[in-house]
Amino acid sequence: MAGDSKKVQPIIIKRVKKGGHAVHGGAWKIAYADFVTAMMAFFLLMWLLGSTTEGDKKGIADYFNSPLKVAMLGGAGSGDASSIIMGGGNNLAESVGQVKKGASETAEVKARKKAIKAEQAMAERSQLAALKAKMEEVIANDYRLAQYRSQIQLDLTAEGLRIQIVDDQSRPMFDSGKPEVKGYMQDILQSIGAVLSVVPNRLTIEGHTDSKPFSAGERGYSNWELSADRANASRRELIAGGLSGAKVLRVQGLAASLLYEKDNPESPLNRRISIVVMNREAEDRFYMAAKVESGQAADEAATDPEVPAALTSPIKPLSPPTERR
Repeated sequence: MAGDSKKVQPIIIKRVKKGGHAVHGGAWKIAYADFVTAMMAFFLLMWLLGSTTEGDKKGIADYFNSPLKVAMLGGAGSGDASSIIMGGGNNLAESVGQVKKGASETAEVKARKKAIKAEQAMAERSQLAALKAKMEEVIANDYRLAQYRSQIQLDLTAEGLRIQIVDDQSRPMFDSGKPEVKGYMQDILQSIGAVLSVVPNRLTIEGHTDSKPFSAGERGYSNWELSADRANASRRELIAGGLSGAKVLRVQGLAASLLYEKDNPESPLNRRISIVVMNREAEDRFYMAAKVESGQAADEAATDPEVPAALTSPIKPLSPPTERR
């Protein structure tokens, strides 16, 4: 058995399996997202550099050149330059860049505000002058008022259009010592109220008397109470003529503190009713004075140079009244 002595070798069969490419997974998606994000950041940076002014670029460069110096010693910051939108500014109207709160306005801003205020005052004065002309026309064309033309005086003052109705010895507006309005005075006030009903301005109504005191003296019913009552009675007649009560800002009695004829304190002309169609500046002074008196804006009024000196100036004492006979 030579043939039996041979070793039997195993038969190995190799089968090759053919298939597709292996699965790569989702790693490529993350890489693509990073690339898109980087491109977006790049284009955003290019857009910011293109829209930034030279002043802002210089401010940023200066900050990074010496940031500690700016932080410790102050000085110009990155927004302290003229641009469309100011760094540190309160709104788009700012033109001075980064400004600390409480910092004073520049001379340019103050000049601009002053010019705008002057233009508004000039326009308002023209409107009041037109109202004065209209009032004179109404008085001339109304037969009831034409006969009292000498007692109705119109003039433009620093507070606005002042309409004064003065007394006459032969034709008084009120009975002596009484606040009741005479019949002809009612016609005058109601006609004035009809004209002023279409005017948006606020009104001040003032009552004035002569210097003759009441027999009871200043401790009883005096010219102060009488002038205030006459002013309030005039207010009611203006409202009866069509004036809105909301337009009356102030009703006050001034007694003989502001005489029309200072050389003749007992003159009938001193007994009068003043109706002031107030301009915007007069209204602002009134509201500012009210805030100062209530203590709401005392500090603001003390530091504001535009607050009128009349708010802080002392009141001159009145001369002692003479006896009423």
